[in-house]
Amino acid sequence: MAQTQGIGKGKGIDRSLAGLVGRAFGRLGRAGGLVFLLAGLALSGWGAYEGAYLAGWAGTHGTLTVKQCEVSYPNNASRSSRKNRRPIRCEGSFVSDDGKGKDAGAAVQVRQRYTPGTELSVQQTDAPTADDSADGAYVQSGMDRAWRFFAAFFGGWVLTGLGVFCLATGYAPFGQSRVSFDAAWEAAGRGVTRPIVIGTIGVGLVGAAVSFLVGYFV
Repeated sequence: MAQTQGIGKGKGIDRSLAGLVGRAFGRLGRAGGLVFLLAGLALSGWGAYEGAYLAGWAGTHGTLTVKQCEVSYPNNASRSSRKNRRPIRCEGSFVSDDGKGKDAGAAVQVRQRYTPGTELSVQQTDAPTADDSADGAYVQSGMDRAWRFFAAFFGGWVLTGLGVFCLATGYAPFGQSRVSFDAAWEAAGRGVTRPIVIGTIGVGLVGAAVSFLVGYFV
């Protein structure tokens, strides 16, 4: 009798422990979903912001006439990163397309050296605070680079869709999930979760692939 009670008590402890672990993994799934959701929104926002400037849809477009270009390494860059990554800073004078915006102390980060006198198509993201200040911000515009950021924009949709799925169902795509994928997928089909997830991830995958390919071949 005592042995039977001991066995029953042991099973009760096991069930309680399994319940605690299950609830912990359920919360972990939703916490992971929140992380995916926030990461997706951040990636999409960053891709749209950078892509809009590089495509010339935001900011002030103009021409930067190069005076000099030099390689500028970050102070904390390692030897390997110095060898593989060569950030080049070109300085010169900027004139907007309408002629109203001018900056004699403009500078832009580029991927190759240009000879003095070269005219670069740039986008002014922030105007200088004063006529004699050199704190204006510029990016070298071009649709080839813009499409790569648009690929990141759509890639954020994939993370967002995964985040919605995990938040709504408690499914954790990492480790031992309390909710199986089949059960989570079935639960998502009872409302609008599944169409939202399919649409978001589908548009994200197609958009990212098309944007990457267009940017690669442009």
